[in-house]
Amino acid sequence: MRLLFLQAFVGLVFFDLVVRRRDFSTMLRLVRTRKVASRTASPEIVDRVCTALNNACVWYPKSVPCLQRSAVGVCLLRHWGIPAKLVIGVRVMPLLAHAWVEVDGKVVNDIPRVQQYYRYLTSD
Repeated sequence: MRLLFLQAFVGLVFFDLVVRRRDFSTMLRLVRTRKVASRTASPEIVDRVCTALNNACVWYPKSVPCLQRSAVGVCLLRHWGIPAKLVIGVRVMPLLAHAWVEVDGKVVNDIPRVQQYYRYLTSD
């Protein structure tokens, strides 16, 4: 669990620097090019990765936006052999955007109802 926490924390730092020095398109490109590792994933790895990422967000010295958190989550899950997708959705009234992670069409790092509140803008 410590390794997952450390990977999540380093991922938060990395994507924070990417966004600060470049733009969101670079972040999205980095997520899209991250391939799913060819390892056999245990069924509980999704919960373990999400828990480690939540704990890393608590200890991160800044507020972590949903896009940064979801990008790290997707990369970690793919690293551990889970075919995760980064989903960005939008709501018209009031105008809001939100990002979350899905595995096999199920939301894993947010409330399951988030799919009902936001229309899919993009998914990778």
